[in-house]
Amino acid sequence: MSPLVITLLIVGGIALLIAIAYVNHMVENNKLEKARIRTELNDRIRRCANVSESLPGQLMTPQLKLMLSRLQMHFTQRLVQLQPGNADSKAQLEALRQLITQGEAIPVQNPPQQIVSEVKAKEVRFQLENLHGQITRCAQDGILPPNEAKHWVNEVRHMLVQLHIELFSNLGQLALQQSQPGQARLAFERGVQFLRKQADTARYQVPLQKFEGQLARANAMVVDMGKPAADDSSELTAGLKTLEGDEDWKKKNIYD
Repeated sequence: MSPLVITLLIVGGIALLIAIAYVNHMVENNKLEKARIRTELNDRIRRCANVSESLPGQLMTPQLKLMLSRLQMHFTQRLVQLQPGNADSKAQLEALRQLITQGEAIPVQNPPQQIVSEVKAKEVRFQLENLHGQITRCAQDGILPPNEAKHWVNEVRHMLVQLHIELFSNLGQLALQQSQPGQARLAFERGVQFLRKQADTARYQVPLQKFEGQLARANAMVVDMGKPAADDSSELTAGLKTLEGDEDWKKKNIYD
């Protein structure tokens, strides 16, 4: 065998090894990319489902439930395409399709939740921030049309305002029930300040006026609590008059 043939065989062997390594590298990268996409799709499905199922009933509407179901269906479809043999994903996709066919008659079973603490309000705010993030990203990915995405971003902002209205109102009412008008005044004052900062003040004119009325009443209660009671005032006045009489009697005795 000539040196040239040996050289060609060696070069060919090296080239073959490089090609095999490259193919293996591509296959591995493809597996990793599929795994990444699968993880991302499951995460987005989970986030949409969490908002759809856990958002307080007073904030959830059939329109919002329908939009979230559509997003879930979109991500589930991509998941089925990625892993056609996954029976669970196929069953979930079919369930979502049946749900979406109901349109705005889609059932909303979220129970109302009382917002009576800062902790609860933060929990709901986190859900709204998650919803806002999903809408924004879906708009960037072309999943939601720009006009629809803009509509839902505005609705999320409105829900955030509703959340604060309910929080400050409930905190104020609870403080009044516990005979703490000072705390009630603080809660109603926060409500007034928050609504006055909103860009669309006309939309929140009614709750703003309600907060202002509640604030005025709480202020009056605080002032009343600072005044001495009528009986205490009468007793104090009588006591002072008695002391004045005693002083006059002492002076009279001295001069006499």
